[in-house]
Amino acid sequence: EITSLLSLYGGQFSGEQEIRVNSPFWILNIPSEEMGRGLMKRTVCAKSIFELWGHGRSAGELYASLKNYPMDKMLPYLQSDSTYKVHIHTFNKTLTQAQKIKKIDALEFLPFKGKVNLKNPEHVFWILEDYGMDPNNVPEEPFHLYFGRWVHGQRELIECYSVKKRHFIGNTSMDACLSFIMANHGRVKPNDVVYDPFVGTGGLLISSAHFGAYVCGTDIDYNTIHGLGKASRKNQKWRGPDENIRANLRQYGLEKYYLDALVSDSSRPIWRKGMLFDAIITDPPYGIREATRRTGSQKETVKSAERSTENHIFVSSSYHLSDIFFDLLKFAAEYLVMGGRLVYWLPIYRPEYTEEIIPRHPCLKLISNCEQMLSSHTSRRLITMEKVKEFKEQDQNPYLLDGQYMPYRGHNSFREKYFSGVTKRIAKEEKDNQK
Repeated sequence: EITSLLSLYGGQFSGEQEIRVNSPFWILNIPSEEMGRGLMKRTVCAKSIFELWGHGRSAGELYASLKNYPMDKMLPYLQSDSTYKVHIHTFNKTLTQAQKIKKIDALEFLPFKGKVNLKNPEHVFWILEDYGMDPNNVPEEPFHLYFGRWVHGQRELIECYSVKKRHFIGNTSMDACLSFIMANHGRVKPNDVVYDPFVGTGGLLISSAHFGAYVCGTDIDYNTIHGLGKASRKNQKWRGPDENIRANLRQYGLEKYYLDALVSDSSRPIWRKGMLFDAIITDPPYGIREATRRTGSQKETVKSAERSTENHIFVSSSYHLSDIFFDLLKFAAEYLVMGGRLVYWLPIYRPEYTEEIIPRHPCLKLISNCEQMLSSHTSRRLITMEKVKEFKEQDQNPYLLDGQYMPYRGHNSFREKYFSGVTKRIAKEEKDNQK
């Protein structure tokens, strides 16, 4: 998420950061404080950003680093008419109050001229200490120490957009935190057009609209798009008259960014040819809580005839999980603008997972592959891809096998075998956990 936002706002990871990849504290090179504030207004993974005045592997190194920090950059925040406070945060260790005071007193060489105000200071300075990631092996002294001025923090988004408070929800409504992470991976910005081909109750549209993008989506489920049928909320039997995606966006003051949601089958694109979308952000159905369906015909084996309260009927047939993902990649390759991003979740059975099963397309470059653990054996991976090549006719139905792009319809590759079993295994484990 941070890497995506840096590419959007400007800045990069410090060269020193490569040494401490497992540290909870990251050093970034950002051109201005304003850019740093912009980054923090969007991120949900980072808690705070600081102007770094000094750091080191020991207290002595930290103090030496602070003494070398330019005085002209310090003085505006140390004036006699200002108030301040020093806060200590230790990762993986708890200090006593006496230990904290001792560490603060050791900074007396800094030219603080203002008054201490612990309740409402103008400037807050932090000492950050990293004691590693292993709670069973905590060192006496920290691996690394940092000192800096607090600039901005951000944790309100998650609470404000909590699914618990949302007007219209479904069985698989996306958690607000994950929804914002996906929008950030997609580098969504004002005036973008963002599309979700498996829109459901529109949870992923909300985060994109919050960042100023115009949003739209499609779904094969007539009842969900029109807000009909049984409710997913506890102690509520049927959905109300105004339970729909538009009402959700209206709830957060984002209705002006809502284009529309259509009843449509993602395996049969309805859009005119050309590059239409700046980002495609979606959570495809895995066949566990939500069925994997596509429109069929009377000639095909009929799985079910679905009826809504409006007597709307269509014939649906099974939709193989591997076909869902390959159709999604083909659609993204054709309809994303150049440099646009596809962000989606891929279900994984961990004992059999290899990177080879991740669907590929010649027009799309894999940017990131992040794992969310669900259990000891199952997880899902947030896949982010970027369009790097114009879509051509020969790119209609490709898949990557042994380094070669070949038609995937009807193939019997290891991917098809993998996805055939992954849903059954995850569903079985979920049932066992419920028992």
